[in-house]
Amino acid sequence: MIDEEGKGGDLTKNTTDIGRKLSEHLNPGMEDALNARYGHLLPGMAEGVVDFAYGRQYARPGLGLRDRYLGTIAALTALGGQTMPQLKVNIAGGRKAGLSQEEIAEVIWQMALYGGFPAAINALNAALEVFGEEDS
Repeated sequence: MIDEEGKGGDLTKNTTDIGRKLSEHLNPGMEDALNARYGHLLPGMAEGVVDFAYGRQYARPGLGLRDRYLGTIAALTALGGQTMPQLKVNIAGGRKAGLSQEEIAEVIWQMALYGGFPAAINALNAALEVFGEEDS
């Protein structure tokens, strides 16, 4: 699990339980929403996302959670506009992990070099939506 410094801990524990605790903290209701939307088509998909993405990736030791979110936001930005829903979720998670609005904007803008200006501008628009929701 994530320690006080935002770094992952012992992954010999049940990664699904670790992932579920972390995902509920960062994105409350995500597993239920995925299950409601896709569970009839892909049973176990929601639990798989929680286990792999949160329990096995975000909870890993060696890199702080906020830094993992910087990398995730950068990658989703460079991939372009088709990642908008995931980008919003990860920007919100990054804010909960301690990223400032300025840090998020800067990592997005850095990706203009790699994903292009349209991708960066689309990601900045996603960030503005998330920041606006925080303010309301």
